[in-house]
Amino acid sequence: MERKIVKTADGSTTIQITDWNEQYHSMHGAVQEARHVFLKMGFDHAFAKAGQPDELHILEIGFGTGLNALLTLIHAEKLPVKLKYEGVEAFPVSTEELKQLNYLETIEAESYRETFDAMHQTPWEEEHVITSQFHLKKREQTFETITDISKHDLIYFDAFGARVQPELWEEPIFQKMFDALNPGGVLVTYAAKGSVRRAMQSVGFTVERLPGPPGKREMLRATKS
Repeated sequence: MERKIVKTADGSTTIQITDWNEQYHSMHGAVQEARHVFLKMGFDHAFAKAGQPDELHILEIGFGTGLNALLTLIHAEKLPVKLKYEGVEAFPVSTEELKQLNYLETIEAESYRETFDAMHQTPWEEEHVITSQFHLKKREQTFETITDISKHDLIYFDAFGARVQPELWEEPIFQKMFDALNPGGVLVTYAAKGSVRRAMQSVGFTVERLPGPPGKREMLRATKS
């Protein structure tokens, strides 16, 4: 499928799959969305809920461009926490595409150039020390093949939307997410559809509707009781 780099409303870029008219991030602002959904409503909430633990395990569903991982690394540097971050991606982004993304310029974080490059250059299927505080393991697999059990404290659910991949937003996938979380673990996503909320609830999640990022009225946060 044809892919191209496009600019979003906050000046940051993303990848668009033109055949689907679907983007890796919100056209209302890639960085804004990531910071609101995954950092503010996800990371900050999970960190506080867990009592500011020494270590936090994060699973990202849709590693994609690495934007969420980069922002999480930077955001957590001021906290006394070690992160074990696993990113699942079925179709890794190409080197050429990565060169065209402007995240470091947009967030004024050019000093993280080597760090961001390391995230993408390290081999898949192995855990790597990106910084002393941030350990990364990238996993090249489809979401349907995830079999993690009681392993993670937080899930960033950043799959393509239900309009183009509805099978990723149904009960079987959310059962896998529920199983992958530790008790009390949290899942956050930009999605807010009623069918998605009901699928989460049907596998045992307690689900909250929360204010969404710019351009979106609501988002969902699910907790494993």
